[in-house]
Amino acid sequence: MLWELAANLQLSGVIPPPVCRNFQQNGTNASVAGTDNSPRSTVNSTIQAPRRKFVDEGKLRKISGRLFSDSGPRRNSRLAGESTGNTNSNVSAASGNGTTHSSKYYGSSKLSSMTLRSMTSRKAQSWATENYGEGIRNDISDDSRLNMSVSHPSGDARPLEQEGPGTSASGVDVSSTSILSGASEILALFRILGEGYRLSCLYRCQDALDIYNKLPHKHYHTGWVLSQIGRAYFEMVDYLEADHAFGLARLASPYSFEGMDVYSTVLFHLKEDMKLSYLAQELVSTDRLAPQSWCAMGNCYSLQKDHETALKNFQRAVQLNPRFAYGHTLCGHEYVALEDFENAIKSYQSALLVDARHYNAWYGLGMIYLRQEKFEFSEHHFRMALSINPHSSVIMSYLGTALHALKKNEEALEVMELAIVADKKNPLPMYQKANILVSMESFDAALEVLEELKEHAPRESSVYALMGRIYKRRNMYDKAMLHFGVALDLKPSATDVATIKAAIEKLHVPDEMEDEL
Repeated sequence: MLWELAANLQLSGVIPPPVCRNFQQNGTNASVAGTDNSPRSTVNSTIQAPRRKFVDEGKLRKISGRLFSDSGPRRNSRLAGESTGNTNSNVSAASGNGTTHSSKYYGSSKLSSMTLRSMTSRKAQSWATENYGEGIRNDISDDSRLNMSVSHPSGDARPLEQEGPGTSASGVDVSSTSILSGASEILALFRILGEGYRLSCLYRCQDALDIYNKLPHKHYHTGWVLSQIGRAYFEMVDYLEADHAFGLARLASPYSFEGMDVYSTVLFHLKEDMKLSYLAQELVSTDRLAPQSWCAMGNCYSLQKDHETALKNFQRAVQLNPRFAYGHTLCGHEYVALEDFENAIKSYQSALLVDARHYNAWYGLGMIYLRQEKFEFSEHHFRMALSINPHSSVIMSYLGTALHALKKNEEALEVMELAIVADKKNPLPMYQKANILVSMESFDAALEVLEELKEHAPRESSVYALMGRIYKRRNMYDKAMLHFGVALDLKPSATDVATIKAAIEKLHVPDEMEDEL
């Protein structure tokens, strides 16, 4: 009967349905497990059906797993996705000779949570054993482990592949935690850099150095930070440390021009003519249109006492950048060296038009008015410079000098005391303090200050010259002659030599002591 039915189907052109497993023919049970208990006998006892394509898998009827025997290994992602849909919990397994054959039925009911947990705990062992055309293939792929469903705290089950890339199995967002920690580190770094720069702008140089020392090693040894450190040491008149910091900045960023104008001034004060010349040539060869290059070149010529050529280089820097305040100030310094005070005042005022907080220009104007004996104007400009940079010992010293010229001796002494405390290495305020004490006829106090000053500046000729005048005033001519001789041996400037020789010639004329002072 069966072969006649098959012949009729073939004649009608309809593909015969697959022979289901375990159906009975003439009372004989052709089961999946054959008499020889081998998988190959199972394949030979059935008729393989061609691959069938279903449009709506949610409405599938109960079919055997044999339908998918020739479709290759099934992806566990499909099983994981369908585990939340309409599935049937009726799973039957036939065991033969230690081998498990599972038949999966897809229906309209969901898998129970118990079945889901059992599937997860067994790590998809029931999915790994599949029936294929040539036998049984045990294959547990990486996807079977990655796509297993997990039970979330909310109670629903989702496959791991649906989790985000930065989410762990416990629900913690690792990527957001890393971003927050990285952002906090960057903000902490910017806070240190900003605080250090703010203190530098307020000329609280030692506080700025303490802040920069908190930076990590890799951020501390960068060109910008090292140039800021060099600038802080320059404002503290510690030129050796400034030279060291700027040298490290050049090594870290050899093509950076940050602070190179100040670096050239540091080398000018240290009288490092070779290093200054090398720096100027390097900067000009790197960028001829940078104003810092011509500032370095101008300082190089100024150190050689060629003030006219130095002025041309500074003017070139101002032409390249008219808003370069330090370039205008350097032009003013060269005009002062050439005793062209009118143009010097114009240069300083141009610098103040660019930057009203450029204290060097206020200081330069104060020095011009002090030399012109316009002491009230000098006091005003020194006070303006001191309001911007309240920690400068040099500005305090010249402010005290202006006050002393205005016969404000008590106030001048207070300013000199502040200048000595601000920088104990600076000999100028101690010398000016001794001068004020001499004018007040406090000779013993003046000699104490000068004796202390000799320890800090043992080769300063003006110190010995002032001590000689004090001894002459006290009629101690032998000690006066001794100190005048020491002052001449230290090779002072031509003006000081003339003054000292005049004092020696009038050694026994005490009436002229007041005029000399």
